[in-house]
Amino acid sequence: MPAYMIFIRDEPVRDPAEMAEYQRKNRATPNPFPMKPLVVYGATEGVEGPAPDGVIVLEFPSTADAKAWYESPGYQAALPHRLNAADYRAFIVEGI
Repeated sequence: MPAYMIFIRDEPVRDPAEMAEYQRKNRATPNPFPMKPLVVYGATEGVEGPAPDGVIVLEFPSTADAKAWYESPGYQAALPHRLNAADYRAFIVEGI
């Protein structure tokens, strides 16, 4: 069953240098996990409440794969930079 890792940023980035470092580390780390980016900061339009500042949706074959990617040493090395750069909500949801 597919699973989706969703990141929602409600406010703009507060530290662009930290965000740049997060993105650099993500790109520099080989990704052995089966992941398909579906949404990466596309235009948003609020229909119930305000639209978030940014949204990312990543598709994985399973919840286990999504958790393995998130908990991987490569992603965990980049994560502190994202946390310093902006506030996000992140969660995994199973698809159908």
